[in-house]
Amino acid sequence: MASTTELVVDEGKIKKAIKSSLPLTVTTYTLPKEIEVYLEQVIEVFLKYSNQLKLKDYIVYCVLELVVNAKKANTKRVYFAERGLDINDPNDYKTGMERFKEDTLSKIDHYLNLQKKKGLYIKVTLKIKQNTIYIEIRNNVKATKMEQIRIQDKLARSRQYSNLEEAMTQVLDDAEGAGLGLVILVLMLKKIGLKDEAISIKTKEKETVASISIPLDAAMVESFSELSKAIVKDINSLPQFPENVLLVQKLISDPSSDMSSIARQISMDPALTGDLLKIVNSAQYMLSKKVENISDAVKMVGIKGIKNLLYSYGTQKVLGDDTVDKKQLWEHSYKTAFYAFNLVKNFKNDTALLDDVYIGGILHDMGKIIFSNVHPDLLNKIKTFSAERNLPSSTFEDLSAGMNHAELGALIAEKWNFPGRLVAAIRYHHEPDVVPEDLKDMVDAVYLANMFCEYENNNVSYDQFDSGALENYGLDSKKKFDAILKRFASGFVKESKI
Repeated sequence: MASTTELVVDEGKIKKAIKSSLPLTVTTYTLPKEIEVYLEQVIEVFLKYSNQLKLKDYIVYCVLELVVNAKKANTKRVYFAERGLDINDPNDYKTGMERFKEDTLSKIDHYLNLQKKKGLYIKVTLKIKQNTIYIEIRNNVKATKMEQIRIQDKLARSRQYSNLEEAMTQVLDDAEGAGLGLVILVLMLKKIGLKDEAISIKTKEKETVASISIPLDAAMVESFSELSKAIVKDINSLPQFPENVLLVQKLISDPSSDMSSIARQISMDPALTGDLLKIVNSAQYMLSKKVENISDAVKMVGIKGIKNLLYSYGTQKVLGDDTVDKKQLWEHSYKTAFYAFNLVKNFKNDTALLDDVYIGGILHDMGKIIFSNVHPDLLNKIKTFSAERNLPSSTFEDLSAGMNHAELGALIAEKWNFPGRLVAAIRYHHEPDVVPEDLKDMVDAVYLANMFCEYENNNVSYDQFDSGALENYGLDSKKKFDAILKRFASGFVKESKI
């Protein structure tokens, strides 16, 4: 997001991250005041574009409370180490905590510099997934057993209070501060209607992770889903596939058809013929010599390959490429297809997936251009629909700009009877972590390929990639990731010149 020397909130980047279900991460080692202010600004913009700005004061307080606690935990580590005390030893822990607050406050810059030298970070991540806002505060030290007991005890006692006055009358643990910050945090989350499980503080192998989960307004989410379905139902300006494509599809579905009759039907359409020959002669099929005969091309591609070609060709004919925006979309889609194909070819022993993943890459963003094809009457229906259900005024703007385009594209694909794997690639290409296991290889490849393109355009960073998808394709280190992308990008440039 930004460094301590460049604290400028990029609203465009935050909005893009929300639309693409990408995490936003702010990392600091010393937590200066500038970072606290910057965090508040980022949270404000994030909530604004999530239509949850009313939560700002509550969420800012909770995040800063957890961030300061993480900073304190990091300071403890360098303080104990400098004094030669073992933080995991109960006696040493008691000795260290006797003067911890006094000593560190008097030499805070010294201890903050030690934290930075040792690489002790604090990471704040915000993301939206499955209609829920997730906020995580991580610091790379493992809480001791004593710290874990104190944290869970404070959380448990905080959840018993119904208001701050009640909490103030109780005797709170004073060993490491009053603990009132955590009490207020829990009460604030209760005040905005969140349940006890909305906050958790857990210790992992090398990190302590504090998490807050905030479900988005259920009524708004449901209305948003209904709006997408209403759009698909009323889109009469999107016709069925061209007649020539339907004829080829009918032949393919007829068990009595042979390859020569299918080839003859395709050859009657020069554009379809050209597309088929272009794909057969691309790097996807790795042929030793150029194929110029349509009959040979049909045999080479096979029935499944022709089916996939028709999905791609038909979609492009229906949606068109008559504007600069559409042409850029298709250019991005072909690049995504090339990257997705090569990911499967290099990392998965699944030849059946190769054709599907290529077409999935081509079609993954088809929802983005739906709005440029709709009739003005439909636009008025959408605005009326939004007003009747009290959707925020920004909802239509978000839809037309691409928000929820994956679901919209998937609904259109279902309307056109696309197979399940292609529908999944369209629907889940921004949410690979929620896809069914049997579709994971397909969706992960399209997701990563799309993100490769965003990474090349400096729209995302490596730490914004889904870790599960990276691991699935053996890209669990930035070094491997950069090497693979460099090789794929070079290959795409070579193919583009053919």
